[in-house]
Amino acid sequence: MLKVRRSRLYTFWFEWYSRRQFRRYFNSVRVFVESGVRKMDLRTPVIFYANHAYWWDGFWSPLCTGQFFHQRLHIIIELQQLQKHRFFTRIGAFSLDRSRPKSWPATLRYAAELLTDDNERQNALWIFPQGKIEHVDKRPLVFFKGAASIASRVLEKIPQLYVVSIVSRIEYLGEQKPELFLSFREPRLVFREDYTGANDLNAYMQKMTESHLDELSEKIQSRKLDGAVTLVKGSASVNRRSEAFWRFMRPGSGKKVTES
Repeated sequence: MLKVRRSRLYTFWFEWYSRRQFRRYFNSVRVFVESGVRKMDLRTPVIFYANHAYWWDGFWSPLCTGQFFHQRLHIIIELQQLQKHRFFTRIGAFSLDRSRPKSWPATLRYAAELLTDDNERQNALWIFPQGKIEHVDKRPLVFFKGAASIASRVLEKIPQLYVVSIVSRIEYLGEQKPELFLSFREPRLVFREDYTGANDLNAYMQKMTESHLDELSEKIQSRKLDGAVTLVKGSASVNRRSEAFWRFMRPGSGKKVTES
């Protein structure tokens, strides 16, 4: 297992690099954040679970952490991918080797240790329970039980934790470059005394993610976007630069002509 080797310098660099890439390839990155997400008790750890539909997944988690939260970020990444991009361990990533099931319990224990570590910031884990990239509209969603199993191990150590649904969707809305939409739902506080096991929690997360994705899709289709925070505004696309050029070349073209 590749473990976390956190570096503040790498974290700052990666946030800068991610913003630069999003500005280059997207018209904007817009985020819906329900009020309770920013009001979580910082002494209680949180598992953010997200759908996995795009290559970009994971790049936006440090940006959201820097913008909205005071958290110690952790991300689970497939071992083969993390071996290729080891610098991710410097921003909080550690590996899961799906080809070796016998290694999974050690990874889940390590995740629980990170979430229950004594720290001045809220411990947070970002995980994509689908385990692979699948189409955003695939139904039903099928989650591996890793996130729920980590929650079980956390609740053996402490009395409660949060689980928060995050979903993402990329759409074209009349611009050359696409829009990336992210949405955070209200946290669910899971208590040890009410916990009914990993299977029930996993089923809950699957259904929650499906309904959350449908809700975000409806907002985009109906253009109900006023509640979104613009996390990144992209650089001008070719069509915008072209329009600006022709406005410059024909400064009077937009003026209304009146008869004398």
